[in-house]
Amino acid sequence: MNQKNYKFLSLITVFFVTVLLISNIVSTKIVDLWWFIFDAGTLLFPLSYIFADVLTEVYWYKETRKIIWMWFGSMILLSWIIILVWYLPPSSDRPFQTDYQNILGFTPRIVLASLIAYFFGEFSNSYILAKIKIKMKWKMLWVRTVSSTIVWEFFDTMIFVMIAFYWVFDNELLITIIISNYIFKVGVEVLFTPLTYLIINKLKKSENEDFYDNKTNFNPLKID
Repeated sequence: MNQKNYKFLSLITVFFVTVLLISNIVSTKIVDLWWFIFDAGTLLFPLSYIFADVLTEVYWYKETRKIIWMWFGSMILLSWIIILVWYLPPSSDRPFQTDYQNILGFTPRIVLASLIAYFFGEFSNSYILAKIKIKMKWKMLWVRTVSSTIVWEFFDTMIFVMIAFYWVFDNELLITIIISNYIFKVGVEVLFTPLTYLIINKLKKSENEDFYDNKTNFNPLKID
C-alpha cells in the first residue's frame, strides 16, 4: 500500500503522544475525587484511547502501531532525562532537590509501569477494534470502541497499578485504585462515544480513508 499524505495524522499523533507523556508525569499524585480514588493521570489518560480508536478506525492498525512505538521512544527518553537530572549535582543556593526527587523521582517507575501496561493494553485495543471492524463491515462503531476499551482497560489498569504502586500503598488502597481507574476510564469512553463518532466520520470524509486491515500483520513488534 502506498503511503498517503494525510492532513490530520501528524496532528493526532502529536496530541496522542503529548497526552500520554503528561498522564505519566501527573500519575505521581493520587487524587480522591467524588467516589473515585485514582492516580491523577487517569483524568487525562482516557483521551489517549479515544485517539487510538480514531487512529485504528480511520488510518489502520499499521499506522497506530508506528505511533505507539514513537510514544515508547518518547517515554524512555523522558525517563532517562529525569534520572540524569536527578543525579546531577544541585546548585548550592537551590533547596528543592528533595522535592524534585519526591515528585519526579517516582516518574521512572510510572514510566516502566505505563510502557508494560500500554504494550499489552493498547495493542489489544487496536487489534480488537480492527478485527471487529472487518467482521461488522462498518456497522455499529460504538460496539467496536466500547468492547475494545473494556478489554484494553482491564489489562492496562491491572498491570499499571500493580507495577507502579505495589509496595507503595497497602492492598486495600491498591484494589480501590484499580477499580476506580477501570470504572472511570471505561465510563469516559462510553460518555465520549458520540464525540468519537463525530471525529471519526469527519476524518474519514476529509482524509478520504476508511482502511480495512484484511491483510495486515498484527505482530506488535513489527515496526515498518
